Amino acid sequence: MRLASIFSAALLALAVPCAAAASSPPQSVSASYDLFRNGVQVAVMNETFEAKGDQYRIVSDTRAVGLLALFQRQPVRVVSAGRLTASGLQPLHFEGKRSEDDARRVRGEFDWEAGQLTIEHGGQTEKLPLPRGTQDRLSLLYQLMFLVPGKQQMEIAMTNGRKLGHYQYTVQPGTDIDTPLGRMTTLHVVRQHKPDENGAEVWVSPQHRFLPVKVLLDEDGTRYEQVITRLEIIP
Repeated sequence: MRLASIFSAALLALAVPCAAAASSPPQSVSASYDLFRNGVQVAVMNETFEAKGDQYRIVSDTRAVGLLALFQRQPVRVVSAGRLTASGLQPLHFEGKRSEDDARRVRGEFDWEAGQLTIEHGGQTEKLPLPRGTQDRLSLLYQLMFLVPGKQQMEIAMTNGRKLGHYQYTVQPGTDIDTPLGRMTTLHVVRQHKPDENGAEVWVSPQHRFLPVKVLLDEDGTRYEQVITRLEIIP
């Protein structure tokens, strides 16, 4: 699932604290992103978010384009489903795969009552303590809709189905960037890391429910970018 893992590390940097929700989520979000490796487009990502009652479901499909499509013909599907709470999204199930028999499939099951996270990857199963407010790598993108105004520092636990990590970030307001949808004033979320660690950044748009409009990952000298090309929100 290389296409998914390209942005897996970047998504580790997009976490938000479990503070009181600023507003209720929209009924649905439909978005598309172009994915680039060192400036060359390698994939297209289409995502949907749906909220019904006290439940949510997010589906993200990533399809390779160009030369990469010759080697990776099946799209990667990542799904996060769970509850809507006063603090935002509370994942119950997370999964990423190309097909039902995909050996690289990853899963996460969140047992909040027992305080236990079960992750499955590479044919192995691990059971870990489940910290309060933990997100999966897909739900955390939409948890940004509940970003507390004025927040400058934050930390969160997050799983990508392979591990559970704890991360710290800074939030810088008033950053203008150009996108295919026009120029946007954003909040710039930056993962704190050591010089020998990979860097990751995300830009979210306050005018668009604090949804991500750009993601950047510097992984061992390779630059990966995810840029918004379409965004539809139903309140």
